[in-house]
Amino acid sequence: MRDDFDGSALRRLARQSHNAGQTRRLLALAEIYGGGSRSTRRGSAASECRSCVTGLSVSGPDGLLNGKAPGAPSILDDSQRQVLRRAVEDGPIPAVHGVVRWRLIDLARWLFEEFRLEISKQTLSRELRNMGFRKLSARPRHHAQDEEAAAVLKNFSAIVGEVAAKEACGKKIELWFQML
Repeated sequence: MRDDFDGSALRRLARQSHNAGQTRRLLALAEIYGGGSRSTRRGSAASECRSCVTGLSVSGPDGLLNGKAPGAPSILDDSQRQVLRRAVEDGPIPAVHGVVRWRLIDLARWLFEEFRLEISKQTLSRELRNMGFRKLSARPRHHAQDEEAAAVLKNFSAIVGEVAAKEACGKKIELWFQML
């Protein structure tokens, strides 16, 4: 137990705290500093009180904040990420990889063949996003699309404005068209 804190100082810190977990731990320690027993502390296990004392001793009141859980370790290490980056940037070789563009399922299969790592599509997608890659797909275009018709349709309002200003000055305009 640290000597630079007492029960009233810990209660004062608890009133100033905006973190519910830290406030609860500070109040538990204030009771212990005030002479309460660690084992008779209401609503707290002895192990929690022990970890609170350790957190306060090591890092002060900030040691009582809720920390972020570390989570599971990454499946890929840095060297594997570099090889994956090169494979994605270079693209697949159809004769070797059997695909003309990388999909997540194809990359997962390639990673298994290359490193014997099983990785889900969701995890692989997250890894690729963290590496700066984004899913891009080309906008589909019909094989028989007429570029001239598309240009006219793109500038349709400008063409109607010209006709209205020159030839139909003050007259009602009726538009008929057919899409093929």
